[in-house]
Amino acid sequence: MADKRRYNMVITIFLLILSVGISGAVPAPRAAAGGGSKGQWQLLLSNTGVVAMHMALTHHNTVMLFDQTQSGRSGYRLRGHSNRGRCTGSSRADLDDSSCYAHSIEYDVSRNRIRPLSLSTDTWCSSGSFLSNGTLQQTGGYGRGSRRIRYFRPCADHVCDWRQSKRSLADDRWYASNQLLPGHDRAIVVGGRRVFTYEFVPKRSPSEGSFNLPFLHRTYDRDAGGNNLYPFLHLSSDGNLFIFANRDSILFNFRQNKVVKTFPRIPGNGSRNYPSSGSSVILPLDHRNKFQRVEVMVCGGSTRGAFRAANERRYLKALSSCGRMVISGNRHKWNMEYMPGPRLLNDMLILPTGHVLIINGARSGSAGWDNARNASLEPYLYKPNATLGRRFSVLRSTRIARMYHSSAVLLPDGRVLVAGELRLQAFVPHYMGRQYHTYRPDNVTISYGTGLHGQIGVRHGGEFSVEFWLGRRPSNDVEFNAYAPPFTTHSISMNQRLLKLRYRSMVRAEDGRVNAVVEAPPSPNVAPSGYYMLTVVNGGVPSISQWVKFINA
Repeated sequence: MADKRRYNMVITIFLLILSVGISGAVPAPRAAAGGGSKGQWQLLLSNTGVVAMHMALTHHNTVMLFDQTQSGRSGYRLRGHSNRGRCTGSSRADLDDSSCYAHSIEYDVSRNRIRPLSLSTDTWCSSGSFLSNGTLQQTGGYGRGSRRIRYFRPCADHVCDWRQSKRSLADDRWYASNQLLPGHDRAIVVGGRRVFTYEFVPKRSPSEGSFNLPFLHRTYDRDAGGNNLYPFLHLSSDGNLFIFANRDSILFNFRQNKVVKTFPRIPGNGSRNYPSSGSSVILPLDHRNKFQRVEVMVCGGSTRGAFRAANERRYLKALSSCGRMVISGNRHKWNMEYMPGPRLLNDMLILPTGHVLIINGARSGSAGWDNARNASLEPYLYKPNATLGRRFSVLRSTRIARMYHSSAVLLPDGRVLVAGELRLQAFVPHYMGRQYHTYRPDNVTISYGTGLHGQIGVRHGGEFSVEFWLGRRPSNDVEFNAYAPPFTTHSISMNQRLLKLRYRSMVRAEDGRVNAVVEAPPSPNVAPSGYYMLTVVNGGVPSISQWVKFINA
């Protein structure tokens, strides 16, 4: 609790200092003019009013940012929304009542503005996933919020707000992870602080509770704050679940509560999960191998003993290693390589090009309030298909430290929104520079019909039309990439995946208009139903993404 009191005190002081420019402080930015190959940084808002401990992009091109509800004052007072209507917005008692303030906001990307929202229970260190209709299903948290289930369904008129379910989770879920499963809009919630179980939301039957997962017992490090919290979850294209915790990993059949495979331990003297807090992605799935080659990557984390040392004010150097392993097939080995520097608390995002951006974090210490030092200010770009030894490059540095309780999400226009503390930034990758505009697919539109039972979307295995304009002939390397936006918190991007889709035909007219017929992913194992960002990439230069919805046949 000392950790929480320090956090509340610092945030309150910071809010008092940065009490101006809460919204609309900077016009919505345009694409960067240049910046070479290292990208650019933009300051969007000097004060969001709410710390972005959690962040998620909706299909209405808004971003949800929210903090813990007991963090003291935020930049937005509520009137009657909480505390049984006792918040007047003017009384002195409101100043000391955290429930009289908004701890969640919706950021409108195009207008660069913020709308306060109301949360009724504490979301501190919680988890989430998007349902097929675009609703954010948000689970767990702290205290009275540890078993709560909340929903936010984004809306075009911007009047929607959080709704809390009357149903509860079976176990406390603080520092747990979520993964949307194939079919039935069901998510699995795994782990939590001193919780060694998993459960489904919604339940498969009224009497269903949670299920013991011995793997979590084995990977728990009692003397190091757990080191298996926020386990990395990735849905394999065979329908099984990859679970990584601490240094170990398994392939898990969640339907039968059975471990299918136990993988080799990742090399290195350190841990990868909270509070060691490295990060992980499932590398892009590709139609050229029928989406059957599934490879995961884990980068960064803390040296053995870092958590205890940080509590003694000694900050050990973070890990610089990354491991890649193919989890499909029958041969499994971690192939190790090294980032340009040590890193923990890092976010890993898949860009529209299929490259991986490693951003935010620190060079030493551990997760936990004030437990990290030496901010990692330079993002790294990782090109998975480049020659070994030439995959990493160092991008332009930011001036704002983004360590504990920071987050990042990819936006449809190609920028990366970065938050944590109270300033809101965007990292602008080099591919958005004007020098690439003649290569960039423009005015992308997606057309598809109505599925079964009147559903709007493209059924798995079906096809849809993509039309765009291109001033010159397309390169020999045109891709149609579909991206599932994640729920991000604590260096973990839950449910993130990118699929390289096959196009059946592509014809360019004399006026530059291009028409393509593209195949949807073959099954919900490859791509769980829901909204995806579809990007046309021409010779490495991406278009602005448009939303497409994949539905069960």
